[in-house]
Amino acid sequence: MSDAPANASKPAAPLPAAPFVASTRLLEHVQADLRAALRGEVRFDAGSKALYASDASNYRQIPLGVVVPADVDDLVAALEVCRRNDVPFLTRGGGTSQNGQCVNVAVVADTSKYVNRVVSVDPQGRTAIVEPGVICDTLRDAAEEHGLTFAPDPATHSRCTLGGMIANNSCGAHSVMGGKTVENIEALEIATYDGARFWVGPTSDAELDDIIATGGRQGEIYAKLRDLRDRYAERIRGEFPQIRRRVSGFNLDQLLPENGFNVARALVGTEGTCAVTLQAKVRLVHSPACRVLLVLGFNDIYTAADAVPHFNRFSPIAIEGLDRAIIRGLQARGLKSDEIALLPDGDAWVVLEFGSDTVADALTQANDAAAYFKSGAAGADISGLVVEDKHKQQKIWSIRETGASAVALSIDPSKPDPVVGWEDAAVDPLRLGDYLRKFQALVDRFGYETCLYGHFGDGCVHARITFDIRTAEGVGKWRSFLREAAQLVVDFGGSLSGEHGDGQAKAEFLPIMYGPEILQAMQEFKAIWDPLNRMNPGKVVHAYRADENLRMGPAYKPVTLTTKLTFASREGDGMQRAVERCIGMGKCRSLDGGTMCPSFRATREEKFSTRGRAHLFWEMLQGEVIEDGWNSTEVKEALDTCLACKGCKSDCPTHTDMASYKAEFLSHYYERHRRPRQAMFMGRIGQWAPLASRFARVTNLMTSAKPLAHIGKWIAGVARERHLPVFAPRTFRAMEARRVKPGSAAANESARKVILWVDTFNDHFSPEIATAALEVLTRIGYHVVLPRKRLCCGRPLYDYGLLDEARTLLRSAVNELADDIKAGVPVVGLEPGCLSIFKDELLKQLPDDPVAKRLSDQTFLFADFVARADFEWPKLDADVVVHGHCHQKSIFGMKGDTELLDKLGVRWTLLDTGCCGMAGSFGFSADHYELSMKIAEDKLLPLVRNAHAEAIVVTNGFSCREQIEQGAGRQTLHIAQLVMKALEPMPQTAPFPIRNDGSQPAHAAQPTPHA
Repeated sequence: MSDAPANASKPAAPLPAAPFVASTRLLEHVQADLRAALRGEVRFDAGSKALYASDASNYRQIPLGVVVPADVDDLVAALEVCRRNDVPFLTRGGGTSQNGQCVNVAVVADTSKYVNRVVSVDPQGRTAIVEPGVICDTLRDAAEEHGLTFAPDPATHSRCTLGGMIANNSCGAHSVMGGKTVENIEALEIATYDGARFWVGPTSDAELDDIIATGGRQGEIYAKLRDLRDRYAERIRGEFPQIRRRVSGFNLDQLLPENGFNVARALVGTEGTCAVTLQAKVRLVHSPACRVLLVLGFNDIYTAADAVPHFNRFSPIAIEGLDRAIIRGLQARGLKSDEIALLPDGDAWVVLEFGSDTVADALTQANDAAAYFKSGAAGADISGLVVEDKHKQQKIWSIRETGASAVALSIDPSKPDPVVGWEDAAVDPLRLGDYLRKFQALVDRFGYETCLYGHFGDGCVHARITFDIRTAEGVGKWRSFLREAAQLVVDFGGSLSGEHGDGQAKAEFLPIMYGPEILQAMQEFKAIWDPLNRMNPGKVVHAYRADENLRMGPAYKPVTLTTKLTFASREGDGMQRAVERCIGMGKCRSLDGGTMCPSFRATREEKFSTRGRAHLFWEMLQGEVIEDGWNSTEVKEALDTCLACKGCKSDCPTHTDMASYKAEFLSHYYERHRRPRQAMFMGRIGQWAPLASRFARVTNLMTSAKPLAHIGKWIAGVARERHLPVFAPRTFRAMEARRVKPGSAAANESARKVILWVDTFNDHFSPEIATAALEVLTRIGYHVVLPRKRLCCGRPLYDYGLLDEARTLLRSAVNELADDIKAGVPVVGLEPGCLSIFKDELLKQLPDDPVAKRLSDQTFLFADFVARADFEWPKLDADVVVHGHCHQKSIFGMKGDTELLDKLGVRWTLLDTGCCGMAGSFGFSADHYELSMKIAEDKLLPLVRNAHAEAIVVTNGFSCREQIEQGAGRQTLHIAQLVMKALEPMPQTAPFPIRNDGSQPAHAAQPTPHA
């Protein structure tokens, strides 16, 4: 493109899609203009372009630059700058689109960080006004305070934004209750590329006349829209599929008189190609306070689909289908076994959700439906299960919401990965069974495999299919399939898209669904709003072909790298394959529930999300945008705020393991760069702590007495606000030297032997925890031994990429423990971060060592091991709040702790706290202190402060205890100490008074305590 002035002559209608080309001079000018005009952030660097080049689709387009507007007015200012410079513009929310809507060669405006307010909620009028970057769940939470909800809830409801939902006309599981997004939009405030800004909505004939008479840009647009409606009305009435999930194409039907000339709803689903949404007035509906599920099992997915009319008899608020392919895929990967165990017998399942204001009413509805299906009225061989428990309901929903993503990588190297190349077609629900039979036959004829799932109540089916889009031959075959699949949908009177929109994945095939007159009308509609074709060009109308701009198409070049850690999994080996685990669905951007991703939650920065970092790694390996490989400053900056919490390893459906990627990257990066001074003091603490502990008084004086402490913290790179841990007067090994003979045989050969792994922290800083663990294990009948010499797992070394040193330590540990490990002796430890090394990093460091594998299998956290003991536990009258260490939640889970707490009879609450923010040395670092505290203040510290004063705070992580004690002023116990309190109650003058009156004090900890 030339640097022509903005007022140069332009065509009256959009041109066919072609990549926009901008000169360096133009980009420099645009960037300078944006910086002058915006109060928000302007980013034209390589890292930002790499971050926003991809979404959750198959497509990749490198943006011209990125802006993060400070508010709605800033968003308008960014649009104005782009108009002045004649460059394309695209607004983006959560980046979870699956058909390529969120990527383009344009200035991309990320609204999710700042333009994300729920402006107001009107419970009487049942409406709310929101900004485009507000997350769906944030709106729903605000509405729930008034017993209301926003009905559309895509599977990505925890991170998708309203602006994106409006752009794509999103739906979700509860569309049978409240419809698509389009039915739930009352009005929009919009801005056009040429500078107009006004509200749109339903328009009476008199209002329409007034707007046109007033003139201006709005009057011009409305006059042209009325003319378009009048010329195409009969075609629209005759050709638009009359199904609930017609999402493909523009909503021209909303301009018809019978629909009130609703310009707002006509703009829903235009995917940012016509105007920018600044605010939305949305409809809220009653939210049933109580929900009950009925899960039905069928012989196959087709008979399940045939039963849709039977489901509708009972008016459920959700009707979701799922076939066996996802379940078998999860089982093959060893995933979600507890969740799958809840499903009734069958090879296909339908989840019916019933809602009411009382549990009794919802339960009655579910039981009535269950009795009907059990009677055989809907066919034989239908199993059923009514699920009232909310926790079990969440488990079942998790299969539906994340199961397809969890099996997104093939475990058969001879087969391509299932991808979203044909994802969300919809037909009449009453014809769904027949459609699925023919669709499966089509899939089989092309030699593909698929899983089928979706919104059966609305006839919308998702399919992840094993398309080969990495070879030219495979792409040609894929295109043939897409054309036949589109024709099959049209033959059944359906829509190519039933909720994800067209983008470029479906747009090429819209001529199969609509006649040329309707397509011409859609092109004219686009031109009325955007005559210069600068709003998300190449999407929906005059679109790119489905096989253009492929992220991993025939031009994709997988890279083979020599790495220090071994990246191996069922889905394939190597760093490149590991990075491919991220498919962009963005669960790491959720703000509530789970651990992942604490740095994103605190900053709302894409580059600080697991997805953002994975995309940067992917771009680094490709070398087009990020060109300096392991030397990349962009990747280093993004990883600098990664707490290596391992939340993504468990919370991410595809188990993207960013902690390992970070350690690998840093090991190479620091081959050319000087490591920070924290690496010596905090990274190598396992090496120097034994020496410092010999002179504990002197060491503690230097780290706590002013001004020595300030000097010491500065040298070590520790934040001035932090209190450094105090060395114990004597280490655990020194204290217990006479009592426990390292490596000795049991005095009674029949006694059960266990190795107590005492880590650096519990040896040198909190030996009382190790002593408690030793006492408990001894009392329940185990003979406890220590390794003959002091060993270290090397956990802190990974934070600084010191992988060679860490491997040496692990080799020493494996060799030292080999005899006992071969004899089957279990290893029991106390610090989750250290024990997770044996479960995770050990297998990456020594992948071919059979003893290392056995050590991993025989390693247990204290509570996991003790809870299974056959022992009559005494009861402890106490209130306990529990914070789970991130590595414990990710690698081990909290089941052992909660089982042990139940056996002790305490009243416990497992806090939904996410990450504590300390994460080993992370929170001690001067560079990370502010972020560390922001993460802690998100959930953990407020919940701990609000817990009853007499409640015992239990957490097993050394860093977690430091964060709680320093940030909330509450003392903490390791669960080993709590168990010891039960075995040997402390005097009433103890710092944690135990209530003896049997009452349970009220407190603000969440969720509901277990009794």
